[in-house]
Parts: sequence; C-alpha cells; structure tokens
Amino acid sequence: MRFWVITLAAAVGIGATAALGCWQLDRAAQKQALAAAIEARGEQPPLGAAALQQALQQTPAADLVHRPVALQGRWLGAHTIYLDNRQMHGRPGFFVLTPLALDGPTPAVVLVQRGWIARNFQDRTALAPVDTPAGPVAVSGRLALAPARLYEMAPGADPVSETSPIRQNLDVARFRAQTGLPLLAMSVVQTGADSEGLQRDWPRIDAGVDKHYGYAFQWFGISLLMAVLYVWFQLFRRFIRPRQQPGA
Repeated sequence: MRFWVITLAAAVGIGATAALGCWQLDRAAQKQALAAAIEARGEQPPLGAAALQQALQQTPAADLVHRPVALQGRWLGAHTIYLDNRQMHGRPGFFVLTPLALDGPTPAVVLVQRGWIARNFQDRTALAPVDTPAGPVAVSGRLALAPARLYEMAPGADPVSETSPIRQNLDVARFRAQTGLPLLAMSVVQTGADSEGLQRDWPRIDAGVDKHYGYAFQWFGISLLMAVLYVWFQLFRRFIRPRQQPGA
C-alpha cells in the first residue's frame, strides 16, 4: 500500500512540475512574440502630429506603444513636472515631463518624458537647470503609456503633491483637468543624445524571455530529480537490485 501511495505522489509531482516547465516555455514564446512585435513597431516610419492623432482615434493605445514619432511644436514649460525617486544607472533623481503643444490645425498636446536629472541630496527642492526653449522645437521619440507609478502610502491624499511641480506620481487624467490642456491619451519618451541638461540613456526594452527559460529549467530539473529519486528508491532498490542473501 505504501508503495502505491508513493508512486501516486511521485506521478503527480513529476507531472505537475513538468507542466509548470511547459507553461514557462509557453510564456517565453509569448514574450518572444511580444518582443518581435515591439521591434517591428519600432522600425515603422515615425508618426507626425496629424498621423498620431488619427492613429489614436483608430488604434488602441496599447497597440501603438514603442511606435516612433517625429513631432514639431512648442514646449509648455510652465506645466513641467518632475517625477521624484526615479533612477538612471542606479542614481536617484527626477524624470522631467513637459507638455508639447503640437503644430497642426487641431489643438493637441502630448506629454513628453524628456529625460532625467540628478537630485540634490542637500535640498530636494533644488532642481538642476533644464533648458526649455520658448520657440518651435522638433522632438523625436517613441510612444509610451503614462509614466510608471511608484508606491504611495495614500495616492491623492496630499493636495500639495497634486499641484507641486515635484511629484511622486502623475495622474494624467487629474493633470489634464488641472491644466485644461487637450492632452492626448499617450505620452512620448524623447530619445536621442543628451541635451538641455537632461540625460536620455533610457533602459533597454527587455521582454524578460530569459527569466522564463530559467524558471522552465528549474521546473524540469525538479521533475527529473523526482523521477530519478523514485526510480532509485522505489524500483531499483526494491525490484531491480538483487536482494542480499542472508549470510552472504
């Protein structure tokens, strides 16, 4: 009876861990497909202001992420936001976001993640100078969703943080209501060489495929180990290896 209980437990364990390994391989395949789609998207021709507005009306925002853009307009420097506790190369600082009023017959504004500046450890409110030209500018970059949010104890509980240029997070809908700007549904991550006092060495886009291969290797390894231990202790030692004769 004990033998059959152990056999059933081993079969369940081996099957479950093997299934988890297959699931991780499937996740890796999905991530590879996503990475290929992102790469293909990034190789498409850049969207101008008019084409961007049209694309946002016809295509879900998630399907436009990482699409390149080449925009002309004017910075709305009075509405610049500094997102705190953002890192670049492991150094804490601020992501600088400024709305860009797009050139074109239809009024539209896009929020541009312009780059990163280091923080002043003696005075958090002392911001490094950022050059924001008043005249027409050309901005190249890629489309992105709203800036990633960091953990907050109570989002929106501090009214000062909702009006200060230095913020932990940015609620785009609330920012649109505060400023009255006709903000588009997506933001732009500005690319290119460092300029205007900003660094733009953004992290490389990583789909995380290697992580899933690592998990799959671990699950298949556990499955194989369970199979080897079962064969050794329940089959080889019990049935295959000849039993030692008494007095031998």
